[in-house]
Amino acid sequence: MHDLRLLSVLREVALRGSFSAAAEALDYTQPAVSQQIARLERQVGVKLIEREPRGIRLTAAGDVVVRHTERILAQIAAAEAELGEVAEQARGRLRMAAFATASGTIVPRAVAAFRRLRPAVEVELALMDPPESIAAVRRGDLEVAITEEGGFAGDTDTTGLEVEELMEDHMWVSLPGNHPLATRRAIDLADLRDEDWMLACLSGTCADSNVVLRACREAGFQPRIAYTSDDYFAIQGLVASGMGVALIPGLGLASMRDDVAVRPVKGRPPYRRVAAVTSAETTGGAVATMLECLRDAGSVYADSGLAAAA
Repeated sequence: MHDLRLLSVLREVALRGSFSAAAEALDYTQPAVSQQIARLERQVGVKLIEREPRGIRLTAAGDVVVRHTERILAQIAAAEAELGEVAEQARGRLRMAAFATASGTIVPRAVAAFRRLRPAVEVELALMDPPESIAAVRRGDLEVAITEEGGFAGDTDTTGLEVEELMEDHMWVSLPGNHPLATRRAIDLADLRDEDWMLACLSGTCADSNVVLRACREAGFQPRIAYTSDDYFAIQGLVASGMGVALIPGLGLASMRDDVAVRPVKGRPPYRRVAAVTSAETTGGAVATMLECLRDAGSVYADSGLAAAA
């Protein structure tokens, strides 16, 4: 009973209620349908159909075969649909967006690995911050969004989406090279309470600044903000000039200045979470491959810390 064509004919006869109706639906002759049913009965060794004055009736064995045939054909249809999706993704495109510091660190490493694994897939990249990129995933405009969050109520809502954490991006103290504390191996944030501070931004949705403000608050002070910028290299320049100090995430230190001293925070360092956000409907194929590449890239930076970013 390995011929799916014969099973399909039996199913059609049972569905239509007669050999002639099944023949018309299948574009066969009625004798051809009768012959195929007889052949199937010889294969299984039992009677499957009883002819009656008003049509046909499935025997108990026929009912068993038809029930299993329905399942088999449904599984085959599902497999064909899934294979079609895989084939489409294999030769299609993948749309991804990331915030600035991830775009210069994790993403290039992940994309390089992805292109080796799936050279036929076109990768489209965009620079977007989490509120915008997560909304794009919800709309279906992106397959993957690389986001940052600080564990605050103000973080962008990802309810109903798939979120995979890639790494904890630790914050590092950045001081002018000639700062009196630059000789220390690690810096206690409380020792920076009287300094002017540089922040990435001050909006309620800015994970980086929220992390910094919370860390300072836990150290017992409110930082005096002298300057804000979403460009961490610009912040390094201002730190180097002596305008103040900053906490900068490791991914933001991919390009470091020689005249800036970068030191770890004493104790448990503050950090932001870097994650990949996808839709629950697009988790297979090329998306799954990209997530694997992003996990690997994230682990490199997380394991080696600032050394990987330098």
